[in-house]
Amino acid sequence: MLKVCNPVVARCVKNSAALVVIAVVLSACGVSQITSPFRSKDKARGLDVPVSEASLLEAARTDTSGQVSIETAMTGCPQFKIWPRDRLLTVYDIGREGDGLAIQYRGEITKTARECRIQPNQVTVKYGFAGRVLLGPRGRPGQVQMPLKIHITDRTRNIVSSQNVSIAVTIPSGNPVGYFSAVREVSFNLPAGVPPGDYKLFIAFDRSAPGAG
Repeated sequence: MLKVCNPVVARCVKNSAALVVIAVVLSACGVSQITSPFRSKDKARGLDVPVSEASLLEAARTDTSGQVSIETAMTGCPQFKIWPRDRLLTVYDIGREGDGLAIQYRGEITKTARECRIQPNQVTVKYGFAGRVLLGPRGRPGQVQMPLKIHITDRTRNIVSSQNVSIAVTIPSGNPVGYFSAVREVSFNLPAGVPPGDYKLFIAFDRSAPGAG
């Protein structure tokens, strides 16, 4: 079951200066990844960090002041990454796509995490992701849906499976940025003789959504 954490409140910004705020915040830091067999470690703090909505949400929030280093590797476990060029999603007023003054909101995926269980002919990946949503000049407080896709690829990077995911983000008035996190699980069969590490999971914003640019 998909679990969604309610975001921090966000404020509707009324003028074109919002575009500067959006650009600065979204470019302030890189994307971090949390990878682990059954837990992750925050090397900076020396703490074990479970793959959970709470740990991902905390990582997303603290990332505003610099990149958070939370990473370990697990040999043989499928990697979980953000699909290239689909880390960001900007939603405009319909019919005004590409117009900076018509931005309703912009989402960014900033954190990913994964654990896995490997069994004969099957692998189960528990994956999580987190990010933030900023209101633009045309944004209004309320609930927005962030449309995403999960892709599973083989060793040649062909997509062998895709799943739609929607994150409901409630944005009340009071602050222009909100945060979200979610954790899910997926299992898939492995052909005989194919190692689990030949497969990868990717998360991406769905750019086919109405108003997306």
